[in-house]
Amino acid sequence: MRSPHPGLTGDARLLVAGQGVRAAGYGFTAVLLGALLAARGYSSLQAAAVLTALIAGTALASLAVGAFGDRFGRRRSYAAFFFGIAVAGVLVAAGAPLWVLLVVALTGTLSTDVVDNGPATTLEQVMLAAEDAGTATVYGRYNMIGAAAGALGSLAVTLTGLGPHGATGGVHGWLFLVLVPVGITGAVLAARLSPAVEAPAASTGSPGPAGRVRSRLGPSRAVVRRLAGLFAVDAAGGGLVTTGFLSYYLTDRYHVSVAALGWLFFAVSVVQAVSVALAPLLARRFGLVATMVGTHLPSNVLLAAVAFAPTFGVAALLLLARTTLSQMDVPTRQALVMTVVTPAERTAAAAVTNASRYTVRPAGPLAAGLVQQLALGAPLVVAGAVKSGYDLALWCWAHRLGLTTRAGPPGPGSAAIATVTASPGEPP
Repeated sequence: MRSPHPGLTGDARLLVAGQGVRAAGYGFTAVLLGALLAARGYSSLQAAAVLTALIAGTALASLAVGAFGDRFGRRRSYAAFFFGIAVAGVLVAAGAPLWVLLVVALTGTLSTDVVDNGPATTLEQVMLAAEDAGTATVYGRYNMIGAAAGALGSLAVTLTGLGPHGATGGVHGWLFLVLVPVGITGAVLAARLSPAVEAPAASTGSPGPAGRVRSRLGPSRAVVRRLAGLFAVDAAGGGLVTTGFLSYYLTDRYHVSVAALGWLFFAVSVVQAVSVALAPLLARRFGLVATMVGTHLPSNVLLAAVAFAPTFGVAALLLLARTTLSQMDVPTRQALVMTVVTPAERTAAAAVTNASRYTVRPAGPLAAGLVQQLALGAPLVVAGAVKSGYDLALWCWAHRLGLTTRAGPPGPGSAAIATVTASPGEPP
């Protein structure tokens, strides 16, 4: 019987630490990557190719983890990913040519997203499910640490005067060597994980054939596919209003300084960390789906309202208010996926649902540019509408399966659905 207020076990602490150290590294390098590409003379098309490859790499690597992660071993896959981060840092620091950067990007070991990092997130989401798949408590702490560490990593660039307009007046590739200790630390943490985080067949058997499993979707296939489609719609809406777009919009409309934007997005990251930590409290009271929709839907209204803000101050307040609600669906979404499938399907389910979100992201900036021909703030309104449609569709679908209450009959998609409808601490 799971405690309604679970603490972190040794494995969970290691995974949260892995998320934290990786987010800090990515938060630091994400600020520098675009400026470094420009400093090295890359054209806008070449830079766009690298950034698009980064997004595509998260999807491809996540699918690879879903197909082979359990067979190769979750701990081994996790350690290999961190080793890849260290190698990627060395290659970028060494001034690797464009084709090498594209290959590195496609491995998923570089990221400009400090919390949602593709294959690493997929593995961590699955391994944390052994601790807390239904209440989102551990996922809340996990995402909170990631957001906070990423914010500090981003801020470190400014505080040390190493930004593109800092004391040195340039961006240096050797700064990416920070990913080497990140990778080494993560690999050490992976080596300390216990066999309990492995797939069921691998954790209970010997290292023989019985221990080499391959995660596949079985009875929960229809449920996972529906969730993947819904999450893709949400991600498509989010792709219209990336940090890059918001920076451009706020600068073009309100003529704010880069420093003001930097502090705004730092504040957004801090609010995000607090938000995901509070989400499990609501999930225990109202349920996973109710928390997802009940917080996400009003946040989308606030997002659309930014387009009509008369001043930068009002726009900043709306963005901060939106962030207090918009990120609460992250830990609850992760917990939902882990509870509507059987334990043997968790790796595949996490990979498919995560990859569906990553796949649609590259089209977001282009679509935003096209929509912006109608009005400068049009992407904000369209994104709010698309994401609201996702919320309503999720609620209607989940309601039919009985997932919108804390107790109820299991839906038809999976034998494991009952676990999401039971109250925390109660057997399904």
